[in-house]
Order: sequence, then C-alpha cells, then structure tokens
Amino acid sequence: MRSLIALSTVLLASLLPSFGCGGASYTGGVFTDGNVSFAVTPPAAGWSALRVEEHNDLAWFSEDLSAVIQVNGSCDPRLDLPLVALENHLLIGFTDRERLEQLSRSFDAREALDSHLRAKLDGVVRELRFVILKKDECVYDFALVAPPGASFERANQDFSTLLESFESR
Repeated sequence: MRSLIALSTVLLASLLPSFGCGGASYTGGVFTDGNVSFAVTPPAAGWSALRVEEHNDLAWFSEDLSAVIQVNGSCDPRLDLPLVALENHLLIGFTDRERLEQLSRSFDAREALDSHLRAKLDGVVRELRFVILKKDECVYDFALVAPPGASFERANQDFSTLLESFESR
C-alpha cells in the first residue's frame, strides 16, 4: 500500500514542472526555492514529510490513513493556462475518473479551482482533492490522495487546515 501511495506522490509531483533555481528550503513554515516562496503549516501529528527529489516542493504521508498531501509552486509566465487545463495535468495516469464536486473559490485573494474526484491509479480506487491557484505568474497546486471513504474524510480535514494556512509570498 505504501508503495502505491508513494507512486501517487511521485506521479503528482512530476506532472507540473518546477522552474525553481535550486537550493530549496522549508524553515519556520516558509518554503523558498528560487522565485517560488510561500508559507504553509505542515499537517497535524501523524503525517511524515516525504522527500521527492524532482519537481516537488512539499509532501507528507500518513501511514494510518494511507494518504498523501502534496504542495507545489512553479513561477513561470508560460504556465498561464486555464485552471481546468492545469488540473488535467494532475489527472494524468488516473483512469475511471468520477467528478464528485468542482467549484471556484476565493483562495489567497485569487480565484482557485477546488475539485473532488474518485479515480483509479493502477486499478486501485483513490479519492482525490485538488486545489489549483494562479497568482503573480505562479501556479500553486495542492493535492490530497487517499483511499475513499473514512480515510479520505479524515485526511481531508488536515488538508483543509493546511490550505487555510497557505500564503503566497
């Protein structure tokens, strides 16, 4: 199970390119990498930081919930695409997609796309939540991947708290 979740993280992390200049750091709740900078509070106890080498800013794994939370920021004017197109990049590799909810919401003083889906990854059903924000020539994507049902619901509470703490810099 853990390898499937790790695969989910690597897949999500690799889909939107990172254009940072290296030297990433996450100190005092502030992530900085080149021209990408944002503040976000890590999830509550029970989540362990994951290290994904390429194209990922921050990710956490909950063994109890078999869930992954990921946060990524990329600043490049070439990423000025519609939010739905950016979401489609995050869905690459997922099959049998069922959209449960999609809404536009205010997030960090901009409009963001907030989507809740159920889909399969390598034949295994997962429940997903993506929030995608464009602000000041940057794209920020947030992802939650978990088994459907109670595991997703519990992980989504921590994901929502993390989202509330986000602030672009």
